[in-house]
This record gives sequence, structure tokens and C-alpha cells, in this order.
Amino acid sequence: MFPRPIEKSSPAVRTLYKVALPVALLLWLFPLLGVALTSLRPASDLAMGNYFGIPSSIAFSNYADVFNNSPIGQYILNSFKVTIPTVIGTLVLSCMTGFALGIYRFRGNIIVFFLFVAGNFVPFQILMVPVRDLTYNLGLYNTTGGLALFHIAFQTGFCTLFMRNFIAALPRELIEAARVEGVAEWRIFWYIVLPLMRPAIAALSVLVFTFIWNDFFWATVLTTSASTQPVTAGLSSLNGQWIAAWHLVSAGSIVAALPPVLMFFLMQKHFIAGLTLGAVK
Repeated sequence: MFPRPIEKSSPAVRTLYKVALPVALLLWLFPLLGVALTSLRPASDLAMGNYFGIPSSIAFSNYADVFNNSPIGQYILNSFKVTIPTVIGTLVLSCMTGFALGIYRFRGNIIVFFLFVAGNFVPFQILMVPVRDLTYNLGLYNTTGGLALFHIAFQTGFCTLFMRNFIAALPRELIEAARVEGVAEWRIFWYIVLPLMRPAIAALSVLVFTFIWNDFFWATVLTTSASTQPVTAGLSSLNGQWIAAWHLVSAGSIVAALPPVLMFFLMQKHFIAGLTLGAVK
């Protein structure tokens, strides 16, 4: 049913594994290495067609040019304005909905839970026109607040699925004992359930932060100006009408990738604990 651990395989299989693993890792990292190398390549190399060769010189000035010749600082600030409220909003809503759906047994519980889950299977491309029109009619088009509200609504379904399954696996004896003692339901949620959800909250915060920070589709659909566009959409403006400044786009991409990478490493311990909690008994 489960794959055999590599340590228990034959010597030939273990040798093949040791050879194939670094090759697969290199192939997986090759695009990222290419972007990093292009970010250090001078514009003259690209003009002469040197896209994949060794750079003639190392141009660290590309990173300075990104900040000096483009509003990437504003783009990054806009990304934080969208991502942080989205993470907070989705966590608050999903913790409450997950508690309600995971603890209480009421008529229609499964139907409500199904509605949260079913929203994740709707192709987001077909929502482009109605969502754009809705935000425009509400006066939220081309605003960071409108983009954040949309992401909160769209991500709450997945987060509710995650939280509901996590809370449903908690020992019900703790909740029943608190009810016998006469503890109010909101106190049960705040003082008993919520502290036990910290690993799940940490894991979900990293996932949602990464999803929203790296979003490109809705960033280009719901925002149009440099004062509101997140960094993923703003990077496309670094290319001119006639000249593609790939060295600046690559440098900006490396800068834009730093916040989610740093957050993952800072929350790595809690992230792995949240994903693996309950995997073994």
C-alpha cells in the first residue's frame, strides 16, 4: 500500500536514487538559476544575444536600477497591503467557520461544508468578468482593499476545509468537559480550541501568504495603476514597448521572491508541524 523506504531497497536502486536525486533537483532549480544569472547579466549581453552564456561581467547595478528606475518599492508595499489583510481575514473567518462546522452537529452541516469546498472547484477564469464588474460597481476597482476583499472571499473556502478537518480531529473530551463545567462556547473556542490550533494557523498563514503574494491573474484584472498594483503585476511594467529589459525583470523577480521565502524559513518549524500533525499516532 505504501512505497518501500529507500533504505530497504536493493543496492542498485539506492545508487540510482542517489544519482537521480541531484539531477532532478538541478532540473527543478534550473529556471530559478537562469533568472538569478540573468539578474546579474549586463544589458549589453542581452543586446548581443548572450542569453544563456557566461555573463561578460557581473552587474549588481541591476538591483539598484530596479529601485531607482521603477516604482518597485511601491509595488512591494502594495503587495503587503493586500497580502497581510488577506492572511488575517482568512484566518479569522476560517477559524470560526471551522469551529462551527467541526464541533457543532446541526441540520445542513454537510451541505454548508460542501458549499465552502465546492467554491474551490470553480475555475477562477470564468469569474473574471463578473468579479471585475462587481468591484467596479462597488467602487473597489483598482484598490488594494478591493483586491484584498476578493482574496479573503476566495481563500476562505480552502482555509475552512483545512481548519474544519483539523478541529474535527481534536479530542472532543476537552470540549465536553468544559461544557460540563459551564464554560461559555466562546470561551471554549478562545481558551481551549484556539491554542490547540496554533500549528494549523502557522501552516495556513504560510500557505495563504505565498498564494496571495504570488498571485498574478487577479492582480492584473483588478488593479491597473502603479499606486495599487502588487509586485507580481508591477514587474511586467519594467519591460518597455520596444525593448524587453529582462535583466531588470529578473532582478525584480528575485527581490519580489524574498518575502515569502523568508517567511517560510522563519515559520518552517511550525509549518511542518502543522502539516504533519496527526499523520502518526
